[in-house]
Amino acid sequence: MNERSSSKKDPDPKAAQQDPDFLAPRRGSATEKADESVKVPGPATVQAGAVQAGAAGFAKSRRASLIGAIFMMATSAIGPGFITQTATFTATLGAAFAFGILASIIIDFIVQANIWQIITASGKRAAELANSAIPFSGYVLAVLVIMGGLVFNIGNIAGAGLGLNALLGLDPKIGGAISAILAIGIFVSRKAGLLLDRAMIIFGLLMITLTVVVAIIANPPVGDALRQTVWPDTINFAAITTIVGGTVGGYITYAGAHKLLDSGTAGPEHLKQVTTSAFTGIAITGLMRYVLFLAFLGVTASGVLLDLSANPAAQAFEAAAGEWGMRAFGIVLWAAGISSVIGAAFTSVSFMTVFSAKLDQRRRGWATVVFIVVGLAAYLIMGTTPAALLVFAGGFNGLILPIGLTVFMYIAWFRRDLLGGHRIQWWLRILGILVTVLTWYMGVVSFSSIFAFLSA
Repeated sequence: MNERSSSKKDPDPKAAQQDPDFLAPRRGSATEKADESVKVPGPATVQAGAVQAGAAGFAKSRRASLIGAIFMMATSAIGPGFITQTATFTATLGAAFAFGILASIIIDFIVQANIWQIITASGKRAAELANSAIPFSGYVLAVLVIMGGLVFNIGNIAGAGLGLNALLGLDPKIGGAISAILAIGIFVSRKAGLLLDRAMIIFGLLMITLTVVVAIIANPPVGDALRQTVWPDTINFAAITTIVGGTVGGYITYAGAHKLLDSGTAGPEHLKQVTTSAFTGIAITGLMRYVLFLAFLGVTASGVLLDLSANPAAQAFEAAAGEWGMRAFGIVLWAAGISSVIGAAFTSVSFMTVFSAKLDQRRRGWATVVFIVVGLAAYLIMGTTPAALLVFAGGFNGLILPIGLTVFMYIAWFRRDLLGGHRIQWWLRILGILVTVLTWYMGVVSFSSIFAFLSA
């Protein structure tokens, strides 16, 4: 009786490995009975073992995707734009820019914690969710994010080119082309998802390690930096808007959340995992931002003048650690550039699905390739210096941030029905409203200053 039941209803181990949902047996199902019978030798035992092995593999894959999402958010938030922006504003504001770094970390925390929870609970991508809440708002958001992502990707390709210039002496445009081609190679690979996760983790760890070493060598005035982190001598809203845009503006806001959806992590039942992942990613980016700022501050505080029209970040690393510092910077900037090219392209193209339901995984892969090629072509044609372009990209995306944030705070407060009944924590919603108002104010105040960077 037991064997006959097993032969009819127990799951096929191959099907279990192919279909993750197959691994979630219902209470009292044949699969659950097979699990209980593992002490009895026979086909049911073998099949139960296969199911358990498949479940373990699926859990491992999901953990890898969560880590990949963390590092996609982190490497996107610490791209070449942020590195160049930090060098530029540290050179002009000195230790007072520490306040801007702190502001960006706090705003990042509030924005990401809200957005990741909202998108994961709904199980929908940002544009589709926005359309469900406010008709046509998703289309507007998608256009803005895709435009901002393209601007950012032009800057990311430029940053990767600058990195190879510092590392190998290549012309920045040749270096940018090589990096863009490598990013395309990752996307067209048969194992694109696995390569994407691993590339993000490797690039992120490499950036953090090298920057910490250079920051120690630079010997910055830590005491003054800590004081001005909370009590600055001056506050520059254009600098804060730009750095916020470079770390959480535009596509970056949604990068990690969309990566989670693609890995199957959706629904209110996953929110604990998602929130922990978001906080971990924010902690990593916050640490990296402050360490990078300290490295640049150590250089500028020693009296070194950086040429802001060239490659100020490279000059700072070279001044701190000589030839080795220049090569280390090249690796850091290149890793930041190529990982951000991947993150910007992946997330921007994920917004295109709102315009066409036919944009499946394969078509999205090819759309991503086209997106990167367009960014590369624009970079090769444009005459703006890479450093100025990277600073402008952050500012432009900082102007986009309050638009999307306004829609999602409306969802958090008034459209619980779209979140599977889940309610975002009251304190997080209140902080979200405050940040929304602040980003609107900073965007209005700094609008003209941001576009001035294009003439640099």
